[in-house]
Amino acid sequence: MARLHTDRGYEAELHRLREQLLLMGAKVEELIAGSMRSLRERDAALARKTIADDDEIDRLEVDIDELCLRILARRQPVASDLRFLTSSLKLVTNLERIGDLGVNICERAIELMEEPPLKPYVDLPRMAEAAQAMVREALDAFVAGDPERARRVIAQDREVDELNNQLFRELLTYMMEDTGNVYRATRLQSIAKYLERIGDHATNLAEEVVFMLKGKDIRHRGGRGDPAQ
Repeated sequence: MARLHTDRGYEAELHRLREQLLLMGAKVEELIAGSMRSLRERDAALARKTIADDDEIDRLEVDIDELCLRILARRQPVASDLRFLTSSLKLVTNLERIGDLGVNICERAIELMEEPPLKPYVDLPRMAEAAQAMVREALDAFVAGDPERARRVIAQDREVDELNNQLFRELLTYMMEDTGNVYRATRLQSIAKYLERIGDHATNLAEEVVFMLKGKDIRHRGGRGDPAQ
């Protein structure tokens, strides 16, 4: 990532930015885990607490944005530092949106608690674990300065998409068999869609890591997981 600088104040600002980004990432991972636990355990109090936790993620987004803009204005960075700062602004946007999706999961979980369970939760936890692992791996690639690790994260999005499609077909069958299942099935479909979008945002994180490290924009390209690209 950013090289060491003779200006200790500048280096301290960049170090603080990296720490704040990782703190925000950790909070986002906790929020995803809390939202899914509230769903599995039918715990409304946990769901409401998890929703409230998103406020801290929003505050971190504002703080990081302000720090990035302050460094850009005062230091006028170039080359790798400039890529780091511009990528950081995009990283926090994606992390904040992942937090919002975790809130959405909690809201649907609370609605589902008003009804008996439609089916055992198997695929949704698998989706959540896969999506959460993508977020974690993207952030680990950021810390390690490892573009190939980031590219592997991008390839993992296929697993989340496939699980989403599989669950959609299963829930559609439940709705066709009994219209009384529609309310619960559509909310479970919404949760699956939120998890699929978390995977998409994790992909965005990984793409930004590749750009930051290699100066190469790999968005909107087929076969993005191919290290040869």
